[in-house]
Amino acid sequence: MLRRTRAGATAAGVALALGALSGCGGGPGTAGRAPGAGEETATATGSAAPGSASASASASSSPSTDHAFRELEQRFHAHLGLFVLDTGSGRSVTYGADRRFAMCSTAKVLAAGALLRQDDDADLARTLTYSRSDLLDHAPITSQHVDHGMPLRDVIAAALQHSDNTAENLMLRELGGPAGLQRAVTALGDTTTHVNRTEPALNEATPGDPRDTSTARALAADLRTLLLGTALPAAHRARLTDWMLRNTTGGPYVRAALPKGWKAADKTGSGGHGTRNDIAVAWPPAGAPILVSVLTDRDDPAAASDDALIATSVRTALTALHRVTP
Repeated sequence: MLRRTRAGATAAGVALALGALSGCGGGPGTAGRAPGAGEETATATGSAAPGSASASASASSSPSTDHAFRELEQRFHAHLGLFVLDTGSGRSVTYGADRRFAMCSTAKVLAAGALLRQDDDADLARTLTYSRSDLLDHAPITSQHVDHGMPLRDVIAAALQHSDNTAENLMLRELGGPAGLQRAVTALGDTTTHVNRTEPALNEATPGDPRDTSTARALAADLRTLLLGTALPAAHRARLTDWMLRNTTGGPYVRAALPKGWKAADKTGSGGHGTRNDIAVAWPPAGAPILVSVLTDRDDPAAASDDALIATSVRTALTALHRVTP
């Protein structure tokens, strides 16, 4: 079923696009018009054939759009998985949306969401302690607080805003390890995403290894559930949105594709084989938010990522949705 406050045709489009998740249930969702603004509710169910690189019946993908994405893959010597949904019109653009990619640090959003679902304000204020032996290579925030520890809420912020890897492991510890996060992700209705390891092993991104992988479609649905839906209490949903709006790592990616005046709550990720990801909810100055999920990798284990691939592919999708001009 689908319940919403706009025209039935638009509602059907949202249902087809986000309900077509390969093994990922839609669940109750609320598509807000802007951070902190009024909300509209849409609940989508259904499924589509996995592995399809073309859009659903409601989508605006076309042979020319698919050709543009194939050209980007060739130009950047990369594999691309993309899912972009206009939650207002229900129109979407997809390409390789059901192909598996290593999540890398985009998984930090899932851990943050799981903690916000289970913990109240008192829990979030609790201090987590750790030792210098727990510090990983990328620990810009946690490395400054070894002596006295950090409140859980600050650990989550460090993971989301600075992609602090030690913070990710501390969150996983609170959840009972990767298995605990897997249970939490499944409870969201996501049966596509695999959570298996801690930092830094989860960033290996070995081709064909299903561990710590997901799809652009599934991660978009998770973002919708956490940031636009009812999975979190309103105060925690606002807190998660604010943390992600103030992410410091997303400048060259989804944000670089957005017109002036737009806002984006995003989380990036990078790993082996040139893996570079960015998942986001983007709010235009007026109108409904846009869900954006872009995952990329390369065959060469020593390959470096290219920042322009994500921004260019998102711009292509937004142009196809008529949300930006070429």
